[in-house]
Amino acid sequence: MAKILICDDEKDIVAALKIYLEAEGYETLCAFNGQEALEALRSHDVQLVLLDIMMPVMDGISAMARIREESNVPVILLTARSEDTDKVLGLNVGADDYITKPFNPVEMLARVRSQLRRYLQLGGGKEPESALCIGGVALDDRAKTVTVDGEPVTLTPREFEILKLLMQHAGEVFAPKTIYRRVWNEEPYGAESTVAVHIRHLREKIEISPAEPRYIKAVWGQGYKFEG
Repeated sequence: MAKILICDDEKDIVAALKIYLEAEGYETLCAFNGQEALEALRSHDVQLVLLDIMMPVMDGISAMARIREESNVPVILLTARSEDTDKVLGLNVGADDYITKPFNPVEMLARVRSQLRRYLQLGGGKEPESALCIGGVALDDRAKTVTVDGEPVTLTPREFEILKLLMQHAGEVFAPKTIYRRVWNEEPYGAESTVAVHIRHLREKIEISPAEPRYIKAVWGQGYKFEG
């Protein structure tokens, strides 16, 4: 059954949503501000997020924008009737739907089922492949091994995770800040230089000519991508 993250600073609302969702058989996780929601998403396999807009520490709009840098998980905003502008802003930065508080439990569950059905039909609930092979680079996530043209390569844990991220999304450009958040699970202070150093070391290990990389390409002003 799907796992749903509930994020609202009002504990009574979180508790009520938890009761309704678990009664339907869903697993739930709870967070009480946007920062806690991001941390939960990075450490758990979540299929849907219920996200309040007005929260301390990090509000729902900021959290929504950050979630979309890292994930395509469906997000339903929890909004007050007076937050029409925030609803539009939330939808513009990537939210999939919204529910107005006080919510109707039947409507809430119907919207949750609808978003989960769409997400799972598009393949969003599938686990990424353990073994990846692109060009001459083969990565086995379970065994934590990498080979290049059949020869084993020794990577640090950070290098391995960067390579795995780029290979799982081959052709997609990742900004250094996004790579840092996904691999280090921390806020990206000084991310550009830290990521650049790890990319350089990674190229030295997997590229025939690190100065003219075949696999890990830089996209000027945007970030890095993996090409086969």
